[in-house]
Amino acid sequence: MERSDPHNSAPDGEHESQDRHHARSTSAAPKEAKLVPVKGTGLSGPFIRRPVMTILLTLSVIVAGIVTYNKLAVNDLPAVDYPIIQVTCAYPGADPTTMANNIATPLEKQFLQIPGLDIITSQSTQGNTSLTLQFVLSKGITDAATDVQAAIQRATGKLPIDLPSPPTFTKTNPNDQAVYLLGLMSDTMTDGDLYKYASTAVAQRIAILPGVSQVNIYGVQGAIRIKADPAALASRGLTVDDVANAIKAGTVYSGAGQFDGAHRTFVLQPNGQIDQAEGYRNLIVARNKDRSPVYLRDIAEVRQSVQDERTSRFFWVRGFNPPGSIVVLAVSRQAGANAVEVANSVKALFPELRASLPGSITFTPVFDRSQTIVNSVHDVRMTLVIAFVLVVMVIYVFLGRATDTLIPAVALPLSLLLTFAVMSMLGFSINNLTLMALTLAIGFLVDDAIVFLENVIRRAEHGESILKASYNTAGEISFTILSMTLSLAAVFIPLVLLPGLLGRIFQEFSITIIVAILASGLVSLTLTPLMCARILGERRAGHKRARMEKWTGNFIKRVIDAYGRALDKFLDRAWLTIPILLVCILGLWFFFTHLPFTLLPPGDSGFARGVFIAQEGSSPEQMRAFQKLVNQKIEADPSVAQFFTVAGSLSRSSSSQAIIFCIFKPREQRDPIEQCLLRIQKSINEIPGLTAVITPSPVLQINVGATNQTQGQYAYTISGIVPQDVYGAANQMMTSLRGFKGFASVRSDYYNSTPNLKIDIDRERAATYGVSTSAIQSLLKNAYSQNYVYLIKQPDDQYQVILEVKDNERAQPRDLDNLYVRSNTGSTISQGGAPGNIIATATGSNADLVPMRAVTSTSQVVGPQAVNHFDQFTSVTINFNLLPGVAIGDATKFIEDSFVQVHQQFPGVQATFQGEALVFRQLFRALPLLLLAAIFVMYVILGILYESYVHPITVLFPAIVPAVVGGLFTLWIFGSTLSLYSVIGLFLLLGIVKKNGIMVVDFALQRIDEGWDLRSAIHEASVERFRPIMMTTLAALMGAVP
Repeated sequence: MERSDPHNSAPDGEHESQDRHHARSTSAAPKEAKLVPVKGTGLSGPFIRRPVMTILLTLSVIVAGIVTYNKLAVNDLPAVDYPIIQVTCAYPGADPTTMANNIATPLEKQFLQIPGLDIITSQSTQGNTSLTLQFVLSKGITDAATDVQAAIQRATGKLPIDLPSPPTFTKTNPNDQAVYLLGLMSDTMTDGDLYKYASTAVAQRIAILPGVSQVNIYGVQGAIRIKADPAALASRGLTVDDVANAIKAGTVYSGAGQFDGAHRTFVLQPNGQIDQAEGYRNLIVARNKDRSPVYLRDIAEVRQSVQDERTSRFFWVRGFNPPGSIVVLAVSRQAGANAVEVANSVKALFPELRASLPGSITFTPVFDRSQTIVNSVHDVRMTLVIAFVLVVMVIYVFLGRATDTLIPAVALPLSLLLTFAVMSMLGFSINNLTLMALTLAIGFLVDDAIVFLENVIRRAEHGESILKASYNTAGEISFTILSMTLSLAAVFIPLVLLPGLLGRIFQEFSITIIVAILASGLVSLTLTPLMCARILGERRAGHKRARMEKWTGNFIKRVIDAYGRALDKFLDRAWLTIPILLVCILGLWFFFTHLPFTLLPPGDSGFARGVFIAQEGSSPEQMRAFQKLVNQKIEADPSVAQFFTVAGSLSRSSSSQAIIFCIFKPREQRDPIEQCLLRIQKSINEIPGLTAVITPSPVLQINVGATNQTQGQYAYTISGIVPQDVYGAANQMMTSLRGFKGFASVRSDYYNSTPNLKIDIDRERAATYGVSTSAIQSLLKNAYSQNYVYLIKQPDDQYQVILEVKDNERAQPRDLDNLYVRSNTGSTISQGGAPGNIIATATGSNADLVPMRAVTSTSQVVGPQAVNHFDQFTSVTINFNLLPGVAIGDATKFIEDSFVQVHQQFPGVQATFQGEALVFRQLFRALPLLLLAAIFVMYVILGILYESYVHPITVLFPAIVPAVVGGLFTLWIFGSTLSLYSVIGLFLLLGIVKKNGIMVVDFALQRIDEGWDLRSAIHEASVERFRPIMMTTLAALMGAVP
């Protein structure tokens, strides 16, 4: 490959064109190729001539990169969250339909007037309504909160006047996984006392930390419960309403004024509030006819208890005995807050929190989501290092010299450091997507340096000095590098411009990789030319070659010779290009219609959450029995390290559902999490009357959707104006979906067989007896709703005084017959009281009491367990999980096809995917347009650079179609899915083939300008660029392999 004088050895295109065979043989032999003279030194010349400037600029980049890298925040994904606000309202005792009509609907009407509201969902269960408002991405969470507060104020006049407290809201997504779970345990404290420490000493301190939206406390607050005896009340001529009025009159906490004397002022402090159970026991509620007092203890059981006796919790850690009392706190972050920073701030409080708790309380971390994020990011960092090593090895194998390898090896970290500095300026974080961008870009970051280096070596091997070869390469290659860099960066511009949540998610990835590519081009035009001129050894005839250099040089020469001969044969049959492209176009259609689609693999976070569901109407006692059986099943699974179950009435689930949190052993000590969950679910489902749905928490979680997804990872919501049409369509959809074998579970949130006791008031008879409807309603509420009649105010918190009838008097429908309501036509006795006692009403005559059975009748019916709304319309959400290996694309297609059939019968309903399923549909519907947009942007930039309409097509079209087909074929042959990662891979593939095309076309155009004929120029360019093309392609592949 020696050349005598590169400046006087330009090839004679006219002579070669006289004989086709001679042209083919000369162009196929590298030794006949001639160096062309170069005018100017391009963009890189000043950096070769001014080494001090170049080195100082490089040092500045290194310092800036190191400093900013250490300041970059760590997160799992870019900080992209919809502004979401959750509104809750409690109305104890109200059935789901009453909650929906009295609470949800008035609030929804006001919320729908808020500008920027995207989705509103509500779930109304027994005594509780929860609304979730999702705003557009451009809406600030603070502005949204202000609008929500104003809407609540506007709706206040339309809400029930006897609400125990107005609706409240938090800036949190209820579907978002908690950032941190921590537990407080004690073997000596009561549940109420432990809750008091958890809420005051721990939760309040955590709630004020930056980025924390709320701290959910899985425990029960202390309360005083008064369980009235209907028989004892009736025997004394009293009703439950009388007891409620007596309690309200007997305890009060308010100011009383002051005394102003001549010299001193006294502030009055009456002890009107009763704050202990013993005080309520001694409360006089009435007087008998003989003026003897009737104490509350005579007609009711009064005890220090908890606010919700129906809730049961169980916490288990392998190797330890379960604690007597347990409270678990779940820390949630605000939308946009950094999960790792929130978790670190929580952990920083631990020493202080432990010091503030008594020794009888054990304080222990349960689950740290940030650790999963940090581990995931650490894995990607290691991948980045491995990719770097593999890329450098590829370069060394091709070049054969350590000094030659050093040049692109230095360009790589320098490009990364420059990228870190720009990321810091843009406010980006170190997350899985930005690190993936850098990992995949590693193969490209050395491309420009390789192209420059290889051209210097090629010219030096043809007789030029290293310094001259560097200057000539600067003039010859600068435009090529600029074209490669700009057109490769252009591939990712459509991802930056993608609208909505997908655009926000891809923004950091695409901008990071664009910045990295531009940084590599900048380094290859500045530092790389200087290093080539100063470090490379001479390559003139007779220079000593290293052993690796000899071996690789001889091997590559043989490969290039074989490639040149094969290329000659193909150029003789150029017509084959058309049928090959047609086959490839058909291949595109085939693979895009037959490949399964998915979004993100869930990964293995070691954490799962879910529910187990019992028959509708299961009592608290029955749920505790089921919980005990479920606990035993989970304990028996060897993969579980610890778990926590909560049964009872919770704000976002019914009383017949219980929550499960599972933390598994490290991955190396167990099966994959999907297999563990299938095994646990199967074991729980063996319990008669129970169904378990447990979903693994994804390593990368996209927080989207306002729909409750406690029963599955994916959601499909059906809504409409007519409730019966919605319920009918949902039932038919469930029947159809059971035919799809890829579901691990599929469940609807519509349950309509909850036992209800319908109470019909005979208004005519009630009027005859002097009983008003409001009196009946009030009596029922005080007897059965478990609402509080008084709120005890203390410095640290407020505690409820709850009135209800005895447990055994509210177990069967016939127990209603034991209640009596007071007639308003009876006589009353004047009030009185002995000194030192609390004044209360006197007992009435039994003739004043009317049995409830005289004015009401009951019948057992069934009703909904919950009433759900989507944008104010009645809705049903179908939640589903997939079996391992089943693609979400297959599931969504089956669901959509099924709904087409159902919609024919119920044209008034509509349906949409929610959460990750919705993001998936948006992504893959946009995918063809994204690819076309990327190709168009590359065409525009190349057309501008080449000042030609044809050359960009020459670069792009012949290579892109076969390359994309090859990538899709690889996915298909290995049984893989077209996922988010695959989409990124396709964009990278566009960049690889485009860069290769530029190197060939650019070189061929130079030869044509020098007088070569077209065929010889193509052959010469392909052969001469074969080595850098193979180097850059293998480097890109090695960057992607990890």
